[in-house]
Parts: sequence; C-alpha cells; structure tokens
Amino acid sequence: MQARGNVAEPANLTFRRSFGSHLRRRPAGARRTIAGPPVMPPRPQKKYLLAPGPTPVPEEVLLAMAAPTIHHRTPEFEAVVADIRRDLQKVWQTEQDVLVLAASGTGAMEASVVNLLSPGDTALVVNAGKFGERWTKICKSYGIAVEEIVVEWGQAVDPAAIEKALRSRPEIRAVLLQGSETSTTVIHPIAEIAKLTSATETLLVVDGITSVGVADMPMDRLGIDVLLSGSQKAFMLPPGLAFVALSERAWKATERATSPRFYFDLRRERDNQRKNTTAYTPAINLMYGLRKALEMMLSEGLEALFARHAKLARATRAGAQALGLRLVAPSAPSPSATGVYVPDGVSGGDLQKYLRYGLGIEVAGGQDHLKGKILRLAHLGHVGPFDVVIGLAALELGLVHFGVDVPLGRGVGAAQAVFAEELPSLPKA
Repeated sequence: MQARGNVAEPANLTFRRSFGSHLRRRPAGARRTIAGPPVMPPRPQKKYLLAPGPTPVPEEVLLAMAAPTIHHRTPEFEAVVADIRRDLQKVWQTEQDVLVLAASGTGAMEASVVNLLSPGDTALVVNAGKFGERWTKICKSYGIAVEEIVVEWGQAVDPAAIEKALRSRPEIRAVLLQGSETSTTVIHPIAEIAKLTSATETLLVVDGITSVGVADMPMDRLGIDVLLSGSQKAFMLPPGLAFVALSERAWKATERATSPRFYFDLRRERDNQRKNTTAYTPAINLMYGLRKALEMMLSEGLEALFARHAKLARATRAGAQALGLRLVAPSAPSPSATGVYVPDGVSGGDLQKYLRYGLGIEVAGGQDHLKGKILRLAHLGHVGPFDVVIGLAALELGLVHFGVDVPLGRGVGAAQAVFAEELPSLPKA
C-alpha cells in the first residue's frame, strides 16, 4: 500500500491515477520529453510486438519448438527437412531448391554475393535505405565493385534508372535490391525490374526479407534469379534462420564465382539438403517451428495471405493519415510495415519509449537521418485486424500524452472502416 495524504491506497491505483494524468489534454504547443524509461506499473504489463522484426510468434509455433531436441543425423529429422523443403518451394512459388541456413537474413545476403560474384566483378546496387546500403557493404568486403543507384528514402527505384545503368555498364553481373526496404517501408517494382534483367545476362538478386510471404512475388514466373528471406518476419519465428533460392542461371554463375566461402557454400548446402539433411549443424528446434509455420501459412492459402497483408497495410495507412500523420512512403507503401513522420515538436525517440514502457507497445523508430523523426508500425506475419487497432489506439494515446491535439478514436475508426468493408461470417456448422 502507498500513502496518499492520510489515506492508504493500493499501488496499482496510484499508477492508474498517474497514468490517467498523462492523457489529460495539454495546451497547444506543450510537449513532454522523457529522460529515461517511465516507471513501470507494479504488475506485469501485457506486451504487443508491432515492430517489423522480430514479429509475434504464434502459440502453435512456440509449442512446436518446445518439442524435445533430437539428433539431426536421423531419419526423424530428415522427415522434418523434407516437409520444410516441399513447403518452402510453395511459398517461393518455384521449382528450385529453397535452402535453409542457420543465420540471420544478412547471412543469406552474404551467401548470395559470395556464391555469384568474384573479386573485380561489378554489381549494381539499389541504395534506397539502410538495407540497400548493406548490399554495398557486403560487396565491398569481398572486393566487388559497386555501381549505386541512390534513391531518396521513402521512394521506390525507377526501373528506367536500372535500364539505363545496364545499357551503359554491360559488365554489371548482378542487380541487388530489396523487395521491401524495411527501413523506409517502401516496396520496389520487382516485376518490372525482372523483365529488364531477364532480357540480359545480368542476375537479379532480391532481398525478400519483408516481402516473401507478404506480397505476391512468384520467383519462377517473374524471373527472379535469387530470392532470400529470414525467419523473424512473415514466417512467424524467432530470428535465426535464413532462406535462399537460386534460378538455373544463378546456379551456373556459382560455378565461375571465386569469392572465398566455406559455411555459405550454397552448392555444398544444396547437395546435402537434397538428401534431407544439412551441411552443418542446423537450428533444430527452429526447424520444428518452421515446419509448423509453413503449415499455417499454406493452410491460410497464398492468395488469402497476400490479401490479408494488403488489407492490414491499407487500414494502418488510413488510420495514420486520419490522425494527420504523413506517410514515409506515400507513393509505394510496403504491405509489411507503415512508416509515419511524427508531428513537429515531438521527439520520435521519446514517443517510441512512451509506447514501449508506458503502454507496452513495441514499434520501430527511424534509422540514420530518419532517427527520431519517424515511427514504423508493422503488420506482417502473425498479425490481424485487432493488432492494427491496438497499435493505432496506442499511437493516439501517445500523441495526446505529448500534447498533440488529436481526437481519440479517429485513427482507430478509419482503420475499422477498412476492415468493415468485408466482415467475416460465422463458419457453417
């Protein structure tokens, strides 16, 4: 009990009084700042993970990962690998092998570079955000020359710029870019770019870490040469697995590439995974979870999966704009996450801290020159309409806390209007 005057009251009531005061409207222009994490409530606070990775992990997947660990050189584990290989091909929409690596998504990016390119080769990198920059850093680490197309953050690359670069630099061996640039919440026109590279000998390498399983990106039909992803995004798993698939002409390129590689030797890995095993020790329990996650994704159906993400994204954007917030990527918004600029006079870092420690909502902030200026709300993987509603409701409360004059419920209502366009019906008995 804590004393309030001469009357003792429960600690949780003291917190509720304090929290309620945060929501009282402040005069226009009055802004709060946070020097450090707010005092946590006296009882455990429910958390909501709405950042673009890691993303929420379903109970079914957690339970699958909780199964006893078995030895990976056994028929029992080979059955797990066989199921995973089959289902990954369905999600990638490819006849090619989709390899599983015990690594983060960056491991698949590095594997793509070292297996396709040699020191002295030239790569064309679309640098449109933090992860576009990563392609450049990886290439330069292996002595690969980089021609960059620098794109304003929040904008998608113009395919005409890629076409011009390919015509003027015929020695370019690969185009490297993101399907969805997570740092700016923009989606690139992969289908149009694939048409350009398919007509040349240049390979198209797509980081699909926040686009595979979110947007329709059929590898074989579009002509993507390398498509990679990671476990902690649409695949509803903790971090630790990376996935990569190569086209036939990409596999031919691995025969001439001379960049050093050992753990990320994809030909060795393919030889082993075709036997339903792995070249090195796998992340066994993550593989259990992956098998269950793929089963869930395919049970939903790819068409429904892509439609769900598109609607979640549209509702989030509608809610944010109803609050008067500007989108970071208004012309090419990603279906995986929505970026918004915070209002003038509000610190994005303080707002992010308040959502995390005050309300239990985890969203992402900005990176590099966007740090402190934007927030990113994710809607991929194990996310549904009410996650979007909760995220927007928390954002409204956070803005009020910092003195922004926003009508409570306006953003939530705009999102609900999107969901109300097609309400689910009860299943038939």
